[in-house]
Amino acid sequence: MTRTQKLGITFLGTFLFAFGTVLAQNPAEGEAAEQEATEQEATDDSAVAQSATDDYVAVWSVIEEQWEASQRGDRRWVERFLSADFIGWSKNSPAPRDKASTRMWNEFDTKQSKGLEHELYPLSTVIHGDMAVAHYLYTNATENSDGETEVANGRYTDILVRADGEWKFIAWHGGDDDTDD
Repeated sequence: MTRTQKLGITFLGTFLFAFGTVLAQNPAEGEAAEQEATEQEATDDSAVAQSATDDYVAVWSVIEEQWEASQRGDRRWVERFLSADFIGWSKNSPAPRDKASTRMWNEFDTKQSKGLEHELYPLSTVIHGDMAVAHYLYTNATENSDGETEVANGRYTDILVRADGEWKFIAWHGGDDDTDD
């Protein structure tokens, strides 16, 4: 065997050894990279799930706070909870009401009756970015101007938007269920 052949075999052996080492390492590196990507996706999914949970809690907190403020007779709830471009349509209203109309009728209603108690029954909520739609049932007890207690059951769909980190109502529809008294 000539020196050139020996050098060629040595070079080929060194090349195959180095290439074989690279091939042996790539699957491990690929698996590690894939494992890291999977862990990152799981972390991202967990963060998204936590964010969705936080949003759900925040949306329902606003809905419950609005009901509580109304029950207390707090006339400022309209300013606190409704967006500037709010349009809501209660079943007892002949047409949708903007924020100013809602404020006026809320002040009238506060003079006519007093909130006693309420309970909300969430049915379905979807949150899509900075918008939330919440469907729920309720039971509401009030005392009318004659001192009589009235209990009503009903349903609402509330649409809220997030602006400046706060959830506010932009629309709603619903009201007391029809009764056959």
